Amino acid sequence: MKVSLKRINDNYLFETKNERGNIVLLDNKSEEEPKGSSPMDLILRGIAGCSSIDVVMILKKQHHELDDLRVEVEGFREEGAIPNVFTKIHLNFILKGDLPAAKVKRAVELSMEKYCSVSKMLEKAAEISYGITLNGETVV
Repeated sequence: MKVSLKRINDNYLFETKNERGNIVLLDNKSEEEPKGSSPMDLILRGIAGCSSIDVVMILKKQHHELDDLRVEVEGFREEGAIPNVFTKIHLNFILKGDLPAAKVKRAVELSMEKYCSVSKMLEKAAEISYGITLNGETVV
């Protein structure tokens, strides 16, 4: 896996590109109108994406189709610390569809505890927790 970064303005805007040519803009959140994600924002997006791919894959293998999947992620940082790393990350999985709650719970558990590489890497530095809502009802 390889990513390249190129500065594209006089401030903090960068273009990152992976080996497949996919582009993601990266910017400093302190800019008045940031044109890209901050590096820490990308970490939260990464854990949401990684775990979502796992959940969809697990449910598909069990022949369960989702109507909708959203993940809200919140990262908590130690104020004033340098570096200001995440100390806690909480994900809230919000799913809709004709799905057994036990299967959804197991799919999320498997992702967060076994398969999601991003989660497994981040848990070495931050406490990671999650909640699950299925069709408006709290599962976890």
